[in-house]
Amino acid sequence: MNPELDFLTALLRDIAATEIMPRFHCARTERKADGSLVTATDLAVQTRLVAALDRAFPGIPLLGEEMSGTEQARLLAAADQRVWVLDPLDGTSNYALGFPGFAISLALIEQGRTVLGIVFDPVRDECFTAARGLGAWLNGEPLRPVLNGQPGTLGSDLELSDCLAMIDLKRLPPAALPALFRPGGFRSQRNLGSVALDWCWLAAGRFQLYLHGNQRLWDYAAGRLIADEAGVPSRHYQTDGVTPAREPSLEPRLAVAAMSDALLERWLAFLDLPWRAH
Repeated sequence: MNPELDFLTALLRDIAATEIMPRFHCARTERKADGSLVTATDLAVQTRLVAALDRAFPGIPLLGEEMSGTEQARLLAAADQRVWVLDPLDGTSNYALGFPGFAISLALIEQGRTVLGIVFDPVRDECFTAARGLGAWLNGEPLRPVLNGQPGTLGSDLELSDCLAMIDLKRLPPAALPALFRPGGFRSQRNLGSVALDWCWLAAGRFQLYLHGNQRLWDYAAGRLIADEAGVPSRHYQTDGVTPAREPSLEPRLAVAAMSDALLERWLAFLDLPWRAH
């Protein structure tokens, strides 16, 4: 890895050990204006990281999920320079309800492109990292998708019906759901409830297909870079599912991904739903 990622790994591990895990199973929640949950842990992690990153990397602002939309927009306007993007606790609902699927997600955007990404899962002690053009790692080991224990590029003969799909059903149009479950689409379907972990688990080959209808910049900035550097192809659309999305943006995104180019084309062809790009 590189010195910046080494430092960030140690920092996130320390903050998770002192702020996240001691409150797990006893978190008190509040409801935000959009109906989502926030806990004291979200706020404590964001506060700690703002201070620590300002000391270590002075002059680089931080855009966090737990900020107002006005403040987020102001900070993103500076992304042609450099800005941190943080989800202090991706999977807050999981965390609040005792489900072990959550992570800290931190990315660095430079001149409009994500250049560093780090996602730390404190329950499994798994730290996923990536640097643009240099690769992706899991706990310091090079990360490549695997299938049936075999690392590397998947064969073009892999069928959709062989695959495990990660699909967030709640964030898709209800009218689209029946078509997803017609024969031949996938072997089975799961949902982690953490976008950052979705991307990282796809990068690690723990499932082969991905569909999510509404994810925000702080959800995917780090994880998508990790998947990209691991060799996982993906597409981001506006939520109409047709218009290719430009990054970075505060607008929600629809994401489609798979473990290989051939598999992604098959997945897109199967989806052929209102958001399918033609």
